[in-house]
Amino acid sequence: MTFRPPLSREQSRAVDQLAADKYHIPGVILMENAGRGCAELLIAQAPKQVLIACGPGNNGGDGYVIARHLDLAGIAVKIALFCPRERIKGDALINFRIVEAAGIEILDCSDEPLSADFAAALSEADWVVDALLGTGVTSAPREPIASAIGAINASSSGVLAIDIPSGLDCDTGQPHDPTIEAHLTATFVTPKPGYEQETAKPFVGEVHVLDIGTPRKLLAEVLGERG
Repeated sequence: MTFRPPLSREQSRAVDQLAADKYHIPGVILMENAGRGCAELLIAQAPKQVLIACGPGNNGGDGYVIARHLDLAGIAVKIALFCPRERIKGDALINFRIVEAAGIEILDCSDEPLSADFAAALSEADWVVDALLGTGVTSAPREPIASAIGAINASSSGVLAIDIPSGLDCDTGQPHDPTIEAHLTATFVTPKPGYEQETAKPFVGEVHVLDIGTPRKLLAEVLGERG
């Protein structure tokens, strides 16, 4: 991939907005591309059983796409849902309904404390996908997600963070308490400014930048480039 300068939180939002408003790319297409790219990265790690921890936003939506592609590849997968179902909206809801219809197991983890089902699924998984919180987060994770992060960090599973380890500030690289300690981070379009900070390195692990189908012209526009 050609080198691309990092995109801040606001620039990343601008990419999504321009993609929809000016370049006529529905968000559900970008979500599909993001999730499929993450699934391919995870499949390359040869997982046997995967647990995908999903929050309420588009990060969770990416997780549902990943679940579908892992299931298609014959990999055992479960989803741990850390929000009430009625909070899932938009493109994420489209993909949630797909995994429901596909019969992929969904554990309701929206209540405190963490359920025994989540603890059991975590103990069985050799990889966990962190699809809890995205780049928009600027404060410490709240319950029950905070407890989930602690449990994932304490497990022996490999951890793939989607776009950003939950709890990390993408602009400053400062971790909140708690923050996911990922082995791999799959981030989209470009790196994020905070990932190069020393404070972030114990949390992001090995960073992979994935394309999701945004036009080169769009990216140049957000970066303020000519030509």
